[in-house]
Amino acid sequence: MLKQRIITALLLGLPVIAVLLWLPPPITVVLFALIVLLAGWEWSALAQLRHATTRAAYLVLLALGIILSWRYLRAAEPLHWLLQGALAWWCIALLWILLRPLSVPRGAAMIAGLLVLVPAWLTLALLHLHLPAGPQWVLFLFLLVVSADIGGFLFGRKFGHTKLALRVSPGKTWEGVGGGLVLSMLIALCGAYWFSMPVLPFMLLCLLTVCISIVGDLTESLFKRHAGLKDSGSLLPGHGGVMDRIDSITAAAPVFLSGLIYLGVVAL
Repeated sequence: MLKQRIITALLLGLPVIAVLLWLPPPITVVLFALIVLLAGWEWSALAQLRHATTRAAYLVLLALGIILSWRYLRAAEPLHWLLQGALAWWCIALLWILLRPLSVPRGAAMIAGLLVLVPAWLTLALLHLHLPAGPQWVLFLFLLVVSADIGGFLFGRKFGHTKLALRVSPGKTWEGVGGGLVLSMLIALCGAYWFSMPVLPFMLLCLLTVCISIVGDLTESLFKRHAGLKDSGSLLPGHGGVMDRIDSITAAAPVFLSGLIYLGVVAL
């Protein structure tokens, strides 16, 4: 299983780097949208939509959300409210995990999918298109979140005993969280020097981003567990589905963009 995970990660990682750094940015943003739509198809199963027609209708709704967000939410004031709404959603998701992990109404699951995927796509698109060295910033965000995932996996396997969220994701441990934070903070330190950022504020932003990414991972686990699914899909051998790979990114992206705005990297 571990060998399969590593092979799939390598086969995915190199094309992702190539797409981010060398494809024209508008094409990359369209690819982001296609990936989000694939994740939306998987989310429709997490929301327990059984028939292909209802799942397709949910996909159309998600596509409409992507189009409308690009049309109306890129300006400074609406983007501000979108980012605030995304942050509020992830706070609600954390409370949901802590207080009501066994209660997942279908309608709430459908709405949650839109709240997860639409802001994530728009923030990634804006990071990629409108920042100086935008592709490098998106790649850094991916590396930051992936390093937390790798550190959590390795430290959890080796040292994990104290369960993080037993009713949501029994395999995750606090020791894994600690390992993920250590590895991701090393990446954050490298990023601070690469982008010439003030070290302490940037490290704090990266720490918050990683913590929220863990909430994103747990949130998807909550919906998978309620739907009786081990993985969101089977497209990626050893990793599950597309949503299984981007769940942490969906939570991290709005927080990271908000922090870069606060630090003055992004001017609105």
